[in-house]
Amino acid sequence: MTEEERRLRDPATGADWKQWGSYLSQRSWGTVREDYSPDGQAWTYFPHDHARSRAYRWNEDGLLGICDRDQLLCFSLALWNGKDPILKERPFGLSNPEGNHGEDVKEYYYFLDATPTHSYMKALYKYPQAAFPYAQLIESNRRSRDLPEFELLDTGIFNDNRYFDVQIEYAKAAPTDLLIRLTLTNRGPDPAPLWLLPTLWFRNKWSWDRKTPKPSMHLDPNGTVRCDHADLGPYSLTFESLPKPEIIFTENETNFSRLFQTPNPSPYVKDAFHHYLIDGSRSAINPAQTGTKAAIVYPLTIPPGQSTTLRLRLSAGAAPTAIDSTFDPLFETRRAEADAFYQSISPAALPDDHKNIQRQAFAGLLWNKQFYNYDVRQWLNGDPAFPPPPDSRWDGRNHDWLHIANNTVLSMPDTWEYPWYAAWDLAFHTISLALIDPDFAKHQLILLLREWYMHPSGQLPAYEWNFSDVNPPVHAWAALRVFRIERHARGKGDYLFLERVFQKLLINFTWWINRKDKDGRNIFQGGFLGLDNIGLFDRDARLPNGAYLDQSDGTAWMAMFCLNMLAIAIELAREDPAYEDLATKFLEHFFYIAHAMNNRPAASRDDGIDLWDDDDQFYYDVIHKSDGQHLFVPVRSMVGLIPLLAVETIEADTLQRLPDFAQRLDWFLTNRPELCATVASVARTGQSDRRLFSIVNSDRLRAILTRMLDPEEFLSPHGLRSVSRYHKDHPVHLDLDGVTYTLTYEPAESTTNLFGGNSNWRGPVWFPPNYLIIEALQKFDFYYGDSFKIDCPTRSGDQKNLWDVARYLSNSLVTLFTRDPAGNRPLFGTVDKFQHDPHWRDLLTFPEYFHGDTGFGLGASHQTGWTALVAKLIQQRASKRATPRTKS
Repeated sequence: MTEEERRLRDPATGADWKQWGSYLSQRSWGTVREDYSPDGQAWTYFPHDHARSRAYRWNEDGLLGICDRDQLLCFSLALWNGKDPILKERPFGLSNPEGNHGEDVKEYYYFLDATPTHSYMKALYKYPQAAFPYAQLIESNRRSRDLPEFELLDTGIFNDNRYFDVQIEYAKAAPTDLLIRLTLTNRGPDPAPLWLLPTLWFRNKWSWDRKTPKPSMHLDPNGTVRCDHADLGPYSLTFESLPKPEIIFTENETNFSRLFQTPNPSPYVKDAFHHYLIDGSRSAINPAQTGTKAAIVYPLTIPPGQSTTLRLRLSAGAAPTAIDSTFDPLFETRRAEADAFYQSISPAALPDDHKNIQRQAFAGLLWNKQFYNYDVRQWLNGDPAFPPPPDSRWDGRNHDWLHIANNTVLSMPDTWEYPWYAAWDLAFHTISLALIDPDFAKHQLILLLREWYMHPSGQLPAYEWNFSDVNPPVHAWAALRVFRIERHARGKGDYLFLERVFQKLLINFTWWINRKDKDGRNIFQGGFLGLDNIGLFDRDARLPNGAYLDQSDGTAWMAMFCLNMLAIAIELAREDPAYEDLATKFLEHFFYIAHAMNNRPAASRDDGIDLWDDDDQFYYDVIHKSDGQHLFVPVRSMVGLIPLLAVETIEADTLQRLPDFAQRLDWFLTNRPELCATVASVARTGQSDRRLFSIVNSDRLRAILTRMLDPEEFLSPHGLRSVSRYHKDHPVHLDLDGVTYTLTYEPAESTTNLFGGNSNWRGPVWFPPNYLIIEALQKFDFYYGDSFKIDCPTRSGDQKNLWDVARYLSNSLVTLFTRDPAGNRPLFGTVDKFQHDPHWRDLLTFPEYFHGDTGFGLGASHQTGWTALVAKLIQQRASKRATPRTKS
């Protein structure tokens, strides 16, 4: 067992070591929780231009920084190249209204390494030596949605390599003793000036509540920055004195004079370091060298091709800890421990490039752990020290989620573009997290089911822009996968975790049944379901004249939910036979949903139409009009592939161990044959005497896969497209009560502003559904084995069993990140610097989604969250354990 694993296995030790981590967001401006406007316009209420001058209410941000788990004390970098108009304290990006494809960070930074306890972390920021082109980036992105985004590299600012590599490393000597090492490299051809400001500050809590004692910082006579906080206790920041720095102080307080033209309560405000360094205003900083924000100012000139290293140490206690001869050896020890930890996880046979991809994917996941603070009731009421917010907010965003009181570290999709948790994103995060820190993965899944997250009605909160949006119910799937991943790795399953999750998911399942099945017909209308603009229209909006939409994906997600809950109940029945009854309950629900989706009787109000189109041999959404007419929405999309996900196999020995469940299954087969007729192979055993539960029988499975594996439809060189390429030449036009809706195949960024326009499901490759389809194919293979083979790709003549089809799709996703024979990585597209420059080509991002034809990375450029599933695919692909067909 490695040292890092030992720390993780001991709950008390692991918690101590996780007290500090990379929990500081890259962006807190433009968020819902900081929005106190009457109209909910979060981006304009708190823009980037305010961020340096306005104290945040809920969360701090910074550049590649760290903080304690309660975000009381924060540390990050600030930089100035002598030319920028503002001090670089946080990454810059466009707000949603400014970008032609929504919000978009316009900086280059990379998360290179991290351990689960944050005992070692490394990141890199590329800082230009010319004036940062803020105005050019804003102006150049005022372009059509049909055009790609204008990026920082497009400005030419990195020409001749005139930039600094700013590398930051953190290593812990102990849980509250943090070593910080900065390596600054001039990649340009000439000497270049750089002002480096390692910055330390307290999150401002005292301004919002006068009962909160104000902490303080001051320059200690021993030459360290001393920090005193009533809850955190004393800390000291020690730093190297060569080159000789200047230590400056101010308050983390809003500059009311600049922003609102009203007097400042204190002359020392949040943006003082900007005014001192760039404007030369000596009066901006506190001459008494005390405050709630401090910086160590290092004026540097770095020769071309050379590096400068600086060391700091942040440690708990009244007495500072020295930077001595143990500093660098301790760094090497922690880095070696990180190497050993990942060597124990990654299969030894992995190529070096695959190891690099996997390790950076894990690093991004761990850097994306963020402190998140949002109390909706307090947010709506306002704070005692400030005027009450407008009354209109009580009818606005999130007003019916008054129980939300979030104040902890969460796994977030992205530290800049999505610095807030999202329920279904987080479920996918936990799959890769379970490989390296199963306890944290379990904690995250339990957390969203707690009473200060889950709505009293049973709904899970979607994300802060609209907690009421409906995400696919994948929590049960994730919990079961995390349980099995941990059991496989540690030899023991955490049944208490699984039981806790199951009990709360019963409430969530009931919410779905009661709220999203319009007429009690076991057909569901989930609306948004996380797929953003995949459809012809906004599926959350009301259709004209009382029409409504039956959703193929919504119904299939619920069938999958049933089978996930069934599988969990069967696992729990190993320890407690009472769960056999609940297994039977979910078996019954699954039969009803599968029957409704596949075989509605002609005597029903729907006149016999179900969600399967016999002519097209595909599943579609169905619109029901007020005059009794109904019609398919003929879009070949993930909506029609998601029914594949409702699949589960049950082993023969499981039925022997659960006689009551087996008896109820036989009763359904005998007494309700009409319900079971369309459920695949329940009565007939397959490979190893398994039973198969699936919405699709073998004929429909073959029909769907023939289309799915067709390169002219869903199968791209790098995974499955979310909309069939067929619609490139055959767009869909649907007239509904005088309104014509149109959809075409869009392999790159969205050309519609549906859901803000920053995401696109109309053609690109997304990891979550691809990953779920791969798992589904493996389950089908558990049952069919070599008795079911299909052309992969379609019309290729290469017959594969479903296990090999799954491996084919997995490999295609991994190749997004690996070098092809020409040395290019598809996710970098045609960007030569990313592809070939030795200082860029191995620095990976994990984009939100990928071009449906080329594999170029799109969307949130650093979205490591669910795209980090590539780490799990690499693990499974290379592991010898994955070669035989196994449920591990």
